[in-house]
Amino acid sequence: MEDNVKKAQNISEVYSISTNLILPNPNQPRKEFAEDSIIKLADSIRQFGIIQPLTVRKTGDNYEIVAGERRLRAAKELNMAFVPCIIININEEKSAEISIIENLIREDLNIFEQALAIEALIDTYGLTQEQVAEKLSNSQSFVANKLRLLRLSSEEREIIIKNKLSERHARSLLRILDKDKRTELLLKIVSEGLNVAKTEDMVEEIINNSAGNSAEQSSHAKTYKSISSFYGALNRAIECARTSNIDIKSRKIVGETFTEITIIVPNQAEGKEEILSENCVSRETLSV
Repeated sequence: MEDNVKKAQNISEVYSISTNLILPNPNQPRKEFAEDSIIKLADSIRQFGIIQPLTVRKTGDNYEIVAGERRLRAAKELNMAFVPCIIININEEKSAEISIIENLIREDLNIFEQALAIEALIDTYGLTQEQVAEKLSNSQSFVANKLRLLRLSSEEREIIIKNKLSERHARSLLRILDKDKRTELLLKIVSEGLNVAKTEDMVEEIINNSAGNSAEQSSHAKTYKSISSFYGALNRAIECARTSNIDIKSRKIVGETFTEITIIVPNQAEGKEEILSENCVSRETLSV
């Protein structure tokens, strides 16, 4: 039996540290700690002690939690003066990364805390979606879908969490781009207790109705098959204005990711609609 048991390498010693010296991690992704969950954990600690030591790092005269804030809160609930800790030597960035990933892997954050934690890894620490997915042992689409949830407003998120709606509810709602319609359906989901299938049906209905209205409103509008055809139409309109003695000015700036077009029309040009309609029948495209 002893031949199959080896001493692990690089294992830090466990220290007993005063709870008064341990500070929470400012990058902790969990924003709310359920009181009943802390009480249950405190009851377990009362019976069996803290089985897994907290992980902390030295910061000045104090220690900052890397992993184990729930255990610290439960220990304070029991008025424990000291808790077992493993001290690791890492910087603030690495501490934040470990804290976020540790909480994400535990899967006990709400869906928006998960999304915000992933966003923090990407925005604050420069990780790509693929790198985050690898650290979480998950797919890039999993990460992308989490981030999409942040398109919902803070009010919508609060309603979803308060009423314990599922992530599938939230993702279905994202298909509705009109915030007022989305909020209206969200409140209907809550008041009528709609399940995911019914929610998806109603989302589909709203989208189809919106598409029908948009099609009716734009039935007489001109459509453009390419960006070049749009530029052509715009250039023709500018030329028409100029041939109608309107002192119109235009400027085109081509950037790396967008093109900015500025058109300046003098106020005295108002009232020349009839002239334009006569002169602007067919013109060649000019460069803006």
